[in-house]
Amino acid sequence: MLRLEGKVAIITGGASGIGEYTAKLFTSHGAKVVIADIQDDLGKSICKELGPSATFVHCDVTNEAHVEKAVDYAMSQYGKLDIMHNNAGIGGPPKPNITNTALSEFEQVINVNLIGTFLGTKHAARVMIPAKQGSIITTSSTCSIIGGGATYGYTVSKHGVVGLMKNAAVELGNYGIRVNCVAPHVISTPMTRSFLNDIKDEDFPTFYSNIKGEKCKVEDVANAALFLASDDSKFISGHNLIVDGGFTIMNTGFCIYDYTK
Repeated sequence: MLRLEGKVAIITGGASGIGEYTAKLFTSHGAKVVIADIQDDLGKSICKELGPSATFVHCDVTNEAHVEKAVDYAMSQYGKLDIMHNNAGIGGPPKPNITNTALSEFEQVINVNLIGTFLGTKHAARVMIPAKQGSIITTSSTCSIIGGGATYGYTVSKHGVVGLMKNAAVELGNYGIRVNCVAPHVISTPMTRSFLNDIKDEDFPTFYSNIKGEKCKVEDVANAALFLASDDSKFISGHNLIVDGGFTIMNTGFCIYDYTK
């Protein structure tokens, strides 16, 4: 069954990591996908691989003109926008201490992760409101519900996108538009591996999960995004869908079970 047949989606940060896999999954389910990214060569390469189902636009999500142009491009090419996936994000330098976090580093992460999501949501709403339909999805993180898992900029930005999502869900529900987040835990992507001192994919630890032998993979997050994008979730809005193998329900400092084995 093609769960997105006839639908049009924009995926920011769609040239690598979660976004890349999601673009491939969405097209395999019948969607036309616009990959919006600053990684031109990667984005064009993926579009070449996917054929006529995917197109690329250069888009820096911190630049409102770029985001507006990406949305207008989708409208001019396909006449509508059904799905906006605000996926672009950065982690920032691995500096967990507030005293050695530069303001410029903090602001950079906020600008990409939070301001970029605001702009994506704003301009998706601009064209979805007249159509009285649409699904807006943002990649948040388990850092949106816990502390101490990442840098200050990243944690604050991911808490922020959940607040943004909830506010937008309340307003845009009046126009038949659903707004949700998908929140992965630690996942092996180029960005995360770099943050963890260039750890290799095969060495990525499995203890970031409560499900024995399992670790979060890009396909797990993409499948959750597919659910939120499709009509299977037509009565779900304002939800932060946690994809963490049960990790955040545990008290790892005091646990009667040995979850590391």
